[in-house]
Amino acid sequence: MTIAAPRQRFARGASNTILIIIGLCFLVPLGWILFASFDTRATLAVEWPKNLSIDNFTAIMTVDQTWRPLWNSTLLSTGAAVITVLASILAAYPLSRFAMRFNKPFMYAVLFGTCLPITAMMVPVYSLFVRLNLLDSLWGTVFFMAATSLPMAIWMTKNFMDGVPISLEEAAWTDGASAMVTLRAVVLPLMRPGLAVVFIFVFIQAWGNFFVPFVLLLSPEKQPAAVSIFAFFGQHGAVAYGQLAAFSLIYSIPVLGLYVLVSRFTGSSFAMSGAVKG
Repeated sequence: MTIAAPRQRFARGASNTILIIIGLCFLVPLGWILFASFDTRATLAVEWPKNLSIDNFTAIMTVDQTWRPLWNSTLLSTGAAVITVLASILAAYPLSRFAMRFNKPFMYAVLFGTCLPITAMMVPVYSLFVRLNLLDSLWGTVFFMAATSLPMAIWMTKNFMDGVPISLEEAAWTDGASAMVTLRAVVLPLMRPGLAVVFIFVFIQAWGNFFVPFVLLLSPEKQPAAVSIFAFFGQHGAVAYGQLAAFSLIYSIPVLGLYVLVSRFTGSSFAMSGAVKG
């Protein structure tokens, strides 16, 4: 005990030090965004503004520079998240509830779909969009972003659905309910926290996606905020750091607000205690 105690204290101190260093690596960029957004003479240095000002926010509060790109990002992210969640539910239900011969090969094929780099897919996807006349289409981009998020969403949804006792569905089947009725009335209400996790996962991925809308959306008025942020990078290396930080701060608020809203609405864990008797 006397030998183990110093080792445990050393290991605890070393782990805490590593965690503090990792935390600082995240806090320093966040601190720069916060400080630079209120500094009209912001640079790359992380420093307290000499004169606090909201001029950076005033300068970017225009329809073309902020509000329309944020609206486009909302359409793309929400549309992709809703479509992905619905499709993943329908795909995960038979994989979770029915023992079929091709379940495992199908899940491995889905897992392989998560390994495909998006950059390798964009050339044939661009050609397909040209042939289908979907280039520069918001809804075409929404469906493609949903398709790219679907493999991981199916895995996540199936794992959450496996945690719902099948005995609850069997009781509903005994009363004459169909599989789709039990899915809608029994399974989905019990896995709302899991669906919220999948929704947030897909939403954040789509919200920060730069490459796909940059390639598939050509009109400036259809570009999301992830692409329009490059307007703050001028020619010959000139960067409006203050306005860039202010835009980044506004750009991150919807994601944080969605996370807080969904976490309060769904709770922190599944509440199925007492659902099964005997």
